[in-house]
Amino acid sequence: MQNPPENTPKIAESEPDQTKDDLPDIVDLVMEMGASPSPARLEALVDTATSYAKAASSENTQNAYAKDWRHFASWCRREGFEPLPPSSQVIGLYIGACAAGEPQRGRLPLSVATIERRLSGLAWNFTQRGQPMERDDRHIATVLAGIRRKHARPPRQKEAVLGDDLLAMIATLGHDLRGLRDRAILLLGFSGGLRRSEIVGLDVARDEHSDGAGWIDIFPDKGVLVTLRGKTGWREVEVGRGSSDHSCPVVALETWIRLGRIARGPLFRRIFKDNKTVDVERLSDKHVARLVKQTALAAGVRADLPEAERALLFAGHSLRAGLASSAEIEERYVQKQLGHSSAEMTRKYQRRRDRFRTNLTKASGL
Repeated sequence: MQNPPENTPKIAESEPDQTKDDLPDIVDLVMEMGASPSPARLEALVDTATSYAKAASSENTQNAYAKDWRHFASWCRREGFEPLPPSSQVIGLYIGACAAGEPQRGRLPLSVATIERRLSGLAWNFTQRGQPMERDDRHIATVLAGIRRKHARPPRQKEAVLGDDLLAMIATLGHDLRGLRDRAILLLGFSGGLRRSEIVGLDVARDEHSDGAGWIDIFPDKGVLVTLRGKTGWREVEVGRGSSDHSCPVVALETWIRLGRIARGPLFRRIFKDNKTVDVERLSDKHVARLVKQTALAAGVRADLPEAERALLFAGHSLRAGLASSAEIEERYVQKQLGHSSAEMTRKYQRRRDRFRTNLTKASGL
């Protein structure tokens, strides 16, 4: 197995803003085409292209891909390989090492899902550098197939937070600013079937210059219209008023907005330690996962299980799964609310679905 020539450009292990460096060949390409814009104009064109390149994927995705590259580049240096150009043999060795773990460094084996995600991250990074990775090459595909066969496990789904569970969870929250904010997060996330990134990405009003993922519009006596920017475009989610003010997501939102004095910008924000001052910074999506876990444990949800096992059951997705499992309504409405393109995907979220409602055995005459 040969390494690339010594003059192959090396990529730094740590790149705080990697996207601009992911387009290193733009200037060279323009010059090769015979164009000769002024340096200032060329820099402006590169900046514009870079900004659109950043917008092609979410911040979380970009961070994950950057982390994948750093992990791969670091492994290559330790083992004496060069990360560029992409070598199918080296990548095959890399994913094999990921599956085996590194006991001498205290690193556990990675799951199949994580390894596949790493491969996707590497493919994206190589493509951005103008050197696509051949994922179907036998040196990669065969090793990955063996990893799947030997290490793949059935997916472990997060526990669904049902309607009664959610009522018990919000009852554990106080009535101070932090409690009002977190109550609105849980009720809106559940009733809207929202992902945690969608919850914290919301703005209180439409703002063309925002870095958020969408905004809300409150309609008096009706509900809240949530407008979200997804992977495939914009979608709208209607959240109606509840049967009582205590459990109504719209009332919780209105209360938080009024007492938190949220006039513009991020809807859900950090609160200072004095529990009286609302920051201008947007909450991290990790707060939603922690909030669901903490309130579910405090409310005694699934108290039949040991504490350590219960702690692993709940996360941000518990809210989406809870709506899908609790709503006694036609499946197509749940599918629309969750933004799924297929009913099969929606069924994966329905923990209480009657899987044997359609009995093909009897239908076939047996």
